[in-house]
Amino acid sequence: MAADTPVRWSDPEEQQLEEQVTQAEAEWVEAEVAVETLRVELDNFALVHHQRLGPMYVRLDELDALIAEATAARSGDPEDIRRAFEARSVLEPMPDLEAFFAEPPADGGGADGGAGAGSGAASGAEGEPVSPVLPQAPERIRPDREAQRLYRDLARRAHPDLAQDPAEQQLRGVFIARVNAAYARGDVLALAALAEEWTGQTGDTGAPAEAGPERVAWLRQRLEWLTARLHRVEATRAGLVDSPMGQLLMLLPDDPDALLTVLAEQLLDTVAQRQAELDRVLGG
Repeated sequence: MAADTPVRWSDPEEQQLEEQVTQAEAEWVEAEVAVETLRVELDNFALVHHQRLGPMYVRLDELDALIAEATAARSGDPEDIRRAFEARSVLEPMPDLEAFFAEPPADGGGADGGAGAGSGAASGAEGEPVSPVLPQAPERIRPDREAQRLYRDLARRAHPDLAQDPAEQQLRGVFIARVNAAYARGDVLALAALAEEWTGQTGDTGAPAEAGPERVAWLRQRLEWLTARLHRVEATRAGLVDSPMGQLLMLLPDDPDALLTVLAEQLLDTVAQRQAELDRVLGG
C-alpha cells in the first residue's frame, strides 16, 4: 500500500451499532406515532361521545328517576321512597370535559387564534362565569390515512428527540407542536403545508461524525436511550388503553366511528325499554 493512501476507518462494532440505532429509531418513531394517534382518537371519541350520546344518557337517568318516583308514589314503601330519592339525586349532566377547558391554548385561543371553542371558560358582561362551549366535533374520530401518512413522515424528520443540540430541539419542538395540532384536527391540507415548510430543513442533530471512536460511544448511548424511550412509550399506550374511555374504544378499535353508531343504537333501544316500563308503571 502506498504511503499516501488514505486509511478508511472501519469498525464492525460501529457498523452493527449504526444498524441497531437506525432500527430502534424507526421502531420508536412508529410507537410515538401510534400513541399520538390513539391520544387523538380518545380525545375525539370522548368529545363526540359526549355530544352525540350525552342527551341519551341524561334521558336514561331521567327515566330511571321517573320510574322510581312513580313506583314509590304507588307503594308508599320507605325503601321505594329511598330508591326514588337516590335516583333523582344522581341526575346530573354527562361528566364534563374539563380536560378540554382546564388550560387555554398557549396562543390564547383556538386554531384561528380567537376565543372560540377550546379557549377555556369565559366571563359574562358582569363578570359572571359563562358555561364553556364544547369544541366542534371532528368529522372523523380517527385521522384518515393521508393524515396519518403525513404525520408519520413529519415525525420521522422533525421530531425534537432526533436532535441532541438544545437549540435545534427547541426549534423542532415548536414545529412539531404545530404538526400535532393539525393532526388532532385531521387537517390534511395543514399537514401537507407543514411538510412542504420542513422540506430541506434537516438541522444539526448534534451527533458525532461517522467513523470515529466518539461515534461508537455516542451510538451506544443513543441505543440505550432509544430502548428506554420505547419502553416509556409502550407504558403510555397501555395507560391510555386502560383508561375508561380507552376500554370503551377497544370494543371496536379498528373502526371507532362505527362504534359510536353501535352504542347509539343500543342506547336508543334501552331508552325505548325504559319508556315502556314507565308507561306500564303509570298505567298499572
